[in-house]
Amino acid sequence: MVEKLQKVIDNSQRIVFFGGAGVSTESGIPDFRSVDGLYNQEYDIPPEEILSHTYFMEHTEEFYRFYRNKMLCLTAKPNAAHYKLAELEELGKLSAVITQNIDGLHQTAGSKAVYELHGSVHRNYCTKCGKQYNAQYILTTKGIPKCECGCIIKPDVVLYEEPLNNKVVNNAVKAISQADTMIIAGTSLTVYPAAGLVQYFHGNNLVLINRDKTPMDKKCSLVFHSKVGELLSQIVL
Repeated sequence: MVEKLQKVIDNSQRIVFFGGAGVSTESGIPDFRSVDGLYNQEYDIPPEEILSHTYFMEHTEEFYRFYRNKMLCLTAKPNAAHYKLAELEELGKLSAVITQNIDGLHQTAGSKAVYELHGSVHRNYCTKCGKQYNAQYILTTKGIPKCECGCIIKPDVVLYEEPLNNKVVNNAVKAISQADTMIIAGTSLTVYPAAGLVQYFHGNNLVLINRDKTPMDKKCSLVFHSKVGELLSQIVL
């Protein structure tokens, strides 16, 4: 099977990679919807509620307690998947990485054409004056992080109830629609509207790499139920 993926990559010129939380689990960042994922752990309040716009506005300090504890994994390093994708881009074979992750590991590994559908923990801004702050500032502050102007700082991540960034979505749709190969990896394909972007692919090879089965398994030309980094590390460039 790996030989088939190798052949697909060898013969492709415009690969788009669409990744979810499973791309970063090999870097030690927990995923969300697998059997042992974040959403299946026990909390008094469901993570989906805590990570909502309403909860952020009404319970900001509690939001940040959860956010610092579960969402800020600043010691994580890129894994084999991140580095292989950066290599593919450098060789001119991969045109874009479209990610649902907010950890910034693709950029750390060297990828440049990265479209972050759900934002990034590394960008934070004052809700009043717009001053930017890095993730380390958020991690090291106590309680509600405040700007020097005195107002609340918000992470530049897309919370539940918030829309995706139109420019990012448009760039992602353009890349997908022009791709000859699309690799979907580490995602359950159940989070919309992000999962809906797959419909814009009209190329030759639709490849799926995910530990668990997904609704797209039967529609793909190649399916691998394995870890993303372990599989991609076997590809020779």
